[in-house]
Order: sequence, then structure tokens, then C-alpha cells
Amino acid sequence: MEHARPLPSYLVQRFHGWRATAYQENKAWYRRLAASGQHPRAMVISCCDSRVHVTSIFGADEGEFFIHRNVANLVPPYNPDGERHGTSAAVEYAVTSLGVAHIVVLGHSNCGGVKGCHDMCSGAAPQLEEKTSFVGRWMDILRPGYDRVAGLAAELQVPALEKQAVLVSLENLMTFPFVASAVADDRLTLHGLWNNTGEGALEHYDPARGFMPV
Repeated sequence: MEHARPLPSYLVQRFHGWRATAYQENKAWYRRLAASGQHPRAMVISCCDSRVHVTSIFGADEGEFFIHRNVANLVPPYNPDGERHGTSAAVEYAVTSLGVAHIVVLGHSNCGGVKGCHDMCSGAAPQLEEKTSFVGRWMDILRPGYDRVAGLAAELQVPALEKQAVLVSLENLMTFPFVASAVADDRLTLHGLWNNTGEGALEHYDPARGFMPV
């Protein structure tokens, strides 16, 4: 591949630092993980946003979480149309092959994808309406959430839509037959969380009370 280039030097230096410290101190553990395969207890679906650091938030070790990241932590509805579906493939693998006990959808504050969806749905970002916009077509998943918050005061709509991204994803997860079956058989539980990145706060979704502090 002629356009590929060597890693930036700062990443090379960080790798060598990690290998000389964390890896050397835990070499047996890494080799055990490599030999025995992964057996994560939970799948976490989070945003691509660089400020969302799932393993740090939960103090997770290697092998503990099966993590899938995408723009605005969205799960599309079940749609077995023979096309390429990265998020759906990750969910399928987590449930049917890894047998995870939990799926956590983790939303967050100041999400650029959610803001883009709000701008698109409110007419402020016509470029996202173009068929050629990958971001726009992905954010179409969240349109039902926008409809639910459109009647709120303007300053409340985007924060509310961030939490709708979690709820829409939970709803869409239940359209996957293998997810619905696992939930019905008590082999799988679904969880909705929202992280305030600036305050270091975490809220969980309670169907009876809405989002509540953890």
C-alpha cells in the first residue's frame, strides 16, 4: 500500500515504554490471554469520541470488555439485507459467539455526532442531508430521538438527544432476534449509561425514573 507510512515517533516511543513496563510486569497474563482467547463478561458500545475512555472509567483490564465504538454510540435496527453492517456484526459476535452477559450502551456529553444530528434534523446542516454524507446517513438512526426532544426548549434539546441516542440504541438492540431471545432467557441484560465527561459523572437509565446518577 503506497500511501502507508511509518508510525509517528511519539507513538513508537509510547509503545516501547509500554512494552518495557506494563507488558514486562504482566507478561504471563498477556500470554495467558493470547493462548486462552477472550471471554469478556460485557460488551460496551460507546462513541468514537477521544474523550470517552471506557477502560479508564471502569478500571477494566485487558480481556474484560468487548468494546465497539462508532459515531454517537448508535445501534441500527436489525436489517439482514446482505450489506456491510459493522455495528450489527459486533453485536452478533458478542451475543452468539462470545456469550456476553451484559451489553452496555454508553453515551456522553458534548457529543459531536449527536449535535450533527440535531443540526441536520432542524435544518441547520443541509450538507448532512446529502446521500453522499456518511455521517448524515448514520445519524438517520437517531431521527426518532430528535422527534421526541424537538418540543423542548432549544437549550435542552441537544443534551436530551444525547440520552435519546442511548435509548434508541437500546430499543434497536431488541429488534435483533438473538438479542431479544437472550434477554428473554435471562442470559443477557441491557444497560444504558450517560457520561458527563467534564464532571466525571455517570448516569444510568432506569425505565421507571429515567437517567439517574450512579
